[in-house]
Amino acid sequence: MTAATAQAVPGGTKPLPLAGLRVLEFCHVIMGPSCGLVLADLGAEVIKIEPVEGDRTRRLSGFAAGFFGTFNRNKRCLAVDLKAPEGRAVIGKLLETTDVLIENFAPGTMERLGFGYEELAAKHPRLIYGALKGFLSGPYENRPALDEIVQFMSGLAYMTGPPGRPLRAGASVCDILGGVLGVVGILAALQERGRTGQGQLVKSALFESAGFLMASHMAGEVVTGRPMPPMPDRQGAWAIYETFATSDDRQFFLGITSDNHWRRFCEGFSRPDLLADPQLRTNEDRVAARPWLKKIVADLVLTRTHEEMSELCERGSIPFAPVARPGDLFDDPQLNAHGRMLEVEMGGGRVSKLPRLPIEMGDHDTGLRSQPGGIGQDTLAILAELGITEEEGQALVARGIVGAASTYSIPEGHRS
Repeated sequence: MTAATAQAVPGGTKPLPLAGLRVLEFCHVIMGPSCGLVLADLGAEVIKIEPVEGDRTRRLSGFAAGFFGTFNRNKRCLAVDLKAPEGRAVIGKLLETTDVLIENFAPGTMERLGFGYEELAAKHPRLIYGALKGFLSGPYENRPALDEIVQFMSGLAYMTGPPGRPLRAGASVCDILGGVLGVVGILAALQERGRTGQGQLVKSALFESAGFLMASHMAGEVVTGRPMPPMPDRQGAWAIYETFATSDDRQFFLGITSDNHWRRFCEGFSRPDLLADPQLRTNEDRVAARPWLKKIVADLVLTRTHEEMSELCERGSIPFAPVARPGDLFDDPQLNAHGRMLEVEMGGGRVSKLPRLPIEMGDHDTGLRSQPGGIGQDTLAILAELGITEEEGQALVARGIVGAASTYSIPEGHRS
């Protein structure tokens, strides 16, 4: 690792696992920034490289309005013109003390800028170069790709929607999985570098990540000898594994996946007759009886409120869930336990509670160390660390070679 500052988290606790690791992030939207986010939350010094005018993700609206704030906490922000020789020289200086570079630009972009893997590996043989792309090496590698594109290509959209209505999943699962798998590869490469002293190229990709998600369905077709139907039309492994209406007109997901679950369900509703019915003795029996059993269960659930059903299942250790919306998670007691929700600035004076990195690791606090930065918020400080005087830095700002704004904000027209 480099001599990059190993900062402890607030409160004086010990440095995080990746403290001392310097990462340059040439990324936008979700896949690359999610990779950088995990590394940053684990303690790496992640320097986000963006154009002088700022990462375009900052200006996205609608469905994408929260992307920048979600995936860019705990990072430093350096705005620089990579097409200018002086801008590239700044990056060249940074690379002398960099452990990991991550990028998710279109194929060939980094090469055109002079920062492709082959060129950098020759100058910096210890560098771990993480390329997060649409596709791994192969016939598709130069195609453009997006999360939704690969959901349809991989069969994920087919499996998500009802028959004849393929639908993308309700979150950018391929982007985020691709980013996290990029972290896995980078950490493995760092471990190997500790033995060999050599860096290497690490790739992860949207399409192959989606294919990885589909592996069990592919295997299922081999085992059963039949095409796998979409999830809404699947042949369930359990008799009761779906949503039901409660008496207060809410939806309630109930999963009775074992004989013990069934026994406790029957006891909760004082239905010893159902428990004694030989047609319902085992899970396999109940699957066979599903056409008529489902109506019985639906009628029972309809006699209880959502809260009463939750209490019944909690007491009986029966799997259950409310049918939640994203906004319901702000006050979820489990997500809020032990400080697992972070108060993250979204720009424009807005603050959102967001889940922290979903792991527990000894007594480390992988929480919020810095808010998502403004365009070039750390530019002058980073230049100073590279030996560039304040006067020289301000001259670069005046010439548009670097940007040095101070606050993260969303233009009024992009806050929908």
